[in-house]
Parts: sequence; C-alpha cells; structure tokens
Amino acid sequence: MASAHGIPRPATRPNNPDFSSGPCAKRPGFSLDALSGAMLGRSHRAAEPKARIVEVISRSRALLGMPAEWKLGVVPASDTGAVEMAMWSMLGERPVDVLAHESFSEGWATDIVKQLKLADARIITAPYGALPELSVVNPTHDVVLAWNGTTSGVKFPDGDWIAADRAGLVICDATSAAFAMDLPWNKLDVVTWSWQKVLGGEAAHGMLALSPRAVARLENYKPPRPLPKIFRLTSGGKLIEGIFKGETINTPSMLCVEDALDGLRWAESIGGLPALIARSASNLEAVAEWVARSDWAAFLAGDPSIRSSTAICLTIKAPWSTALSPEAQAKAAKRLAALLDTEGVAYDIASYRDAPPGLRIWGGATVERGDIVALLPWLDWAASQLAAEHVPHTAAE
Repeated sequence: MASAHGIPRPATRPNNPDFSSGPCAKRPGFSLDALSGAMLGRSHRAAEPKARIVEVISRSRALLGMPAEWKLGVVPASDTGAVEMAMWSMLGERPVDVLAHESFSEGWATDIVKQLKLADARIITAPYGALPELSVVNPTHDVVLAWNGTTSGVKFPDGDWIAADRAGLVICDATSAAFAMDLPWNKLDVVTWSWQKVLGGEAAHGMLALSPRAVARLENYKPPRPLPKIFRLTSGGKLIEGIFKGETINTPSMLCVEDALDGLRWAESIGGLPALIARSASNLEAVAEWVARSDWAAFLAGDPSIRSSTAICLTIKAPWSTALSPEAQAKAAKRLAALLDTEGVAYDIASYRDAPPGLRIWGGATVERGDIVALLPWLDWAASQLAAEHVPHTAAE
C-alpha cells in the first residue's frame, strides 16, 4: 500500500517536471532550435508566412480526421476567444441548454445568462467530478458544453446522447480534449481548442471549426447585438471565407505559428491521432494503478468511464485531511503542491482555484509515462510530510 506516513525522499525524479494543465509540457525533445525557421519580421499576409498559417490549418484537419466539409480557422484569444466568437455570433435563434459541471463551462453559462442575457437559457449543472443529466437535453435547443472538464477531470465518454436529427447546434469547447480524445464530429457543430494544451503549443491563438450547419446559422441568423471586429465571422450575410484560408482577423505571432507546426509534425511522426490518444491514456493508466494502491489519494471523478486522461484531478481522502475545515483542506492541498514545486519534481499541479482541494496532473500526449511514474512516489512523500505536520505523533510511531 502507498502509505502516507514515513515515506523517504525518492531517489528518481521526472526528467521533465512540467505537469501544468495550461500552458502544457512541450513535446519530448523540444528545443528552441525547432523554431529557427519562424517567419519573424514578416507580414502574416505575405505569401510565405500565410502559407505557414494555412499549414497549421491543413495539418490540424488531417490529424484530427475532421470531415472535409467542415471549415477550420485560426482566431484570436485562444480557446476562450473561439468559444466567445461562436456564442456571440450564433446564439439567440432558439433556446440554449448549457451543460455546466466545472469552471469553464460555468463561465460559458455566466456569459450566456449575464452578458448575452438570453431569456431562454437553461443551465444544467453537476458538481465537480460528475456530468450533468444528459437525458434532459432538448434536441431542439442549442447546446454549449466543454467536452473535457480541464478543472474537474471529467470528460464526456461519447456523443451517443446527442440526437443525430437535432435541430439545434452543439457548440463544443474541446480545448483539453482535441488531439487526446476521439471527438464525434457528426454530433458536433462548432468545435474549439487552443494550441497550448495537448500538443504543448504557445498561447494566445484559438482554433474554430464549423460544420455546414454552423455555417448555415451564421449566414441565416443575424444576432440582435453588436459584434466587436474580432468576433465577426460574416460580411454581408456570408461567411468570411478568408478566415478559414489563413487570413486571420488580427495579427498572429509567427513564432507561435512555427511552434504549432512543430507540435503537429511531431504528432504525425509518432503515429498521428491514435498514438496521441494512446500516450494520454497510458498516463492516466499509470495514475490509476497508483491510486488503486493509495491510502490517501482518490480521483475527483469516481466513475472511470468519464475520467479525463488529460486533466487528471485528485482529491485527498486521508483522515488527517478530511478532518480539517474546508479552508484548512484547501491550505493543505496547496502546501502539498508547494512541496513538490520546491523539490523541482512537479510544477503547477495545484487544483484549479474554483475546484475542490487537491492536485491536477496534466496527462496529455506530450507528457511521458516515465515522468508520471517517477512523479508518483514523490506524491506519497509529500503526503507523508503533510501527515506528519497535521498528526505529529505518527512520525514517532
């Protein structure tokens, strides 16, 4: 059993201690030399730099197996910008169901109710570690969801619950799912993600994918609200096709573009999407094997079928922790993460600020299973330090 008392300091350390859930670890073997060909000091509208942006789009489409009839473009403001563009441009034609079960999906619910002020919005909630009741989703409504709860460690296991003959659109925030999980493209209409998650890219740029049904909504529905320039996807009632052909709305970083290409090429070199999914699944498997032996740690998501392989969220179940007040539990969890940070074995793995106290370990495809395996004894060691601090007499037993 992985005891929480009297654990010696482990001898082996992860080669890469970067387990942050965003920005995430760079791909194995990365160095800045990989970006030496970046089109720096060039206009993103010039032929060669624009070709690099188009290459990001085309390689992403191919790697994800996106249907040929879908549109894909690079947009401002990371995944957040992509989701907001979709919501502000498309919502309001019909009622909307928002599936809110963690911080980011709760944020979309807040924007829909308090900023867009949609009267026919229905918020379907679930606590951290669970999914909302999916049977109540109305297929005549639009739906907004986060496929993988980055802050809760919960994913949608499949799209079987989404009606094939739905009348509404499904807007899917897939930022910590894309490239690590199978997405049911036939059940989705808008899919968004960012570069800094599963492929370890740099921040500030989002990807927006639109089905033909989403394009039809854009061209046939005029929202009753002003749209900032960076949200506008149509002109004169028609889709701005250039956005999906490398003509970005604002100026992208060509350094970040080169970095995104590096991640995509790496993904292709190891076997594409199946290999990426397998790497992430293997990371979760390593943690699950350890949790099964642990007497102090548990998954926040109790149901294995909805457990995320990218944002792996853990709670502390040890008696010394559960006996504490909620405030003291949160403090202890932060102390646990701080110990690991100080030792240089795991950076940035405290649970998200709105989530239950615990740890959040990124298990995306750029993380090596060997580093996860090397980290786990350090978790036991850090927990033993906290146990000694909160139950001092156990150190002498």
